[in-house]
Amino acid sequence: MAATSSSSKLEFTAFPRAGEGRGASRRLRHAGKAPGIVYGGTDKPAAIELDHNALWHALKNEAFHSSILTMTLGNAKQRVLLRDVQMHPYRPQVLHIDFQRIDENKKIHMKVPLHFVNAEVSPAVKLGGAIISHVMTEIDVACLPKDLPEFIAVDLSAIEIGHAIKVSELKLGDGVTAVTHGKDPVVATAVVPRAVAEAEDTATADAAAAPAADAKAGDAKASDAKAADAKGGDKKK
Repeated sequence: MAATSSSSKLEFTAFPRAGEGRGASRRLRHAGKAPGIVYGGTDKPAAIELDHNALWHALKNEAFHSSILTMTLGNAKQRVLLRDVQMHPYRPQVLHIDFQRIDENKKIHMKVPLHFVNAEVSPAVKLGGAIISHVMTEIDVACLPKDLPEFIAVDLSAIEIGHAIKVSELKLGDGVTAVTHGKDPVVATAVVPRAVAEAEDTATADAAAAPAADAKAGDAKASDAKAADAKGGDKKK
């Protein structure tokens, strides 16, 4: 259950945005642009705009949401984190996007996705027919920017029926801590589907009832034999 860092750089280009307000943002969207803002660090917040089509495709990449990004703005490059995306309620359109500048010497809080692996070879699934329930799909961590993992792998190869994996069992990587507010939440559990469990219970009950049914049938045959013998004796008399 290890954290994995990505060596690939995720870069994008933004442009200074002159107009602000709803009207200006609406005009940007009609022109195929997405309005946004970048804040944090020692610089003042800056209004920006991005190519909507390029941004839309970038947002489909999981790493874009959980990695440190390199933003080119004018002649300068800045290291930022994606902090918020406002989407249109029913159109495939980004209404606004927020980025935060990072300080390489200060810890950041970030939600990192969980990748579940090796479930198919676990005793719970392979031998017991269980289903792995992903209780959590991401985890909140705190670390320096250089230590931020792209994702955390959750190894399910040893999980058994009725058992669970908790946050404390995850390997987050050096310098990375989970932000759980003193709790130890469950990440994944192995449960047997209700239909399978009911079928197994029925099979067990049938197996237990079989000897009793056989004994009852034997007693009935014995009684019939005795009755036949008695009837035959009466005829001889």
